[in-house]
Amino acid sequence: MDELIQKAKQKNPDAFEELIRLHMQSMYKVAKAYLSSDEDVADAIQETIITCYEKISYLKNNAYFKTWMIKILMSKCCNILRNKKMMDSLEEPTEQPIFDRSFEELEWKEVIQLLDEKYRMVMVLYYIEGFRTGEISQILDMNENTVRTRLKRGREELRSIYLNDKRREKSNGRKKSMARKAAGRRRNTGNCISKSGTGF
Repeated sequence: MDELIQKAKQKNPDAFEELIRLHMQSMYKVAKAYLSSDEDVADAIQETIITCYEKISYLKNNAYFKTWMIKILMSKCCNILRNKKMMDSLEEPTEQPIFDRSFEELEWKEVIQLLDEKYRMVMVLYYIEGFRTGEISQILDMNENTVRTRLKRGREELRSIYLNDKRREKSNGRKKSMARKAAGRRRNTGNCISKSGTGF
């Protein structure tokens, strides 16, 4: 990897293309944790690739290439989000709310979207991308203890979401059961009235 990065620093297009190929899945997962639109994800990744190509010669330590690249990507995602929030505030949401489905039916990217934004990215970087807390603190420009705290609270929030989902499912199940029983009683009452009517 170090040799590949060194060649990319010398503007070797094949080396840079291979670097991007090796990290494309990671970039997609991180961008998707921020952005819901595939078009926005593609834009963020494309802008990141361009910036990385232009700035890679300034990377001092090759071992931190992925950390450096992800930090650039997150900055691009934030820029897109800022622009979209101004536009989205004028439009009504058209997508089905994710809470209309059970927790188990959601894909990982949808589950991540359920988290508070301040916990979301540390969870993605730690559990999905495998960064250590020290690396995450560099990417997010925050104290390592803060990273650990957000990881803990992110896990707690996911657990709370899961338990609330289970309670909602049980509640819906009880309501359906009560509705079936009520419908059965109405049918029985109707049959009794019908039978009584035939005796006159």
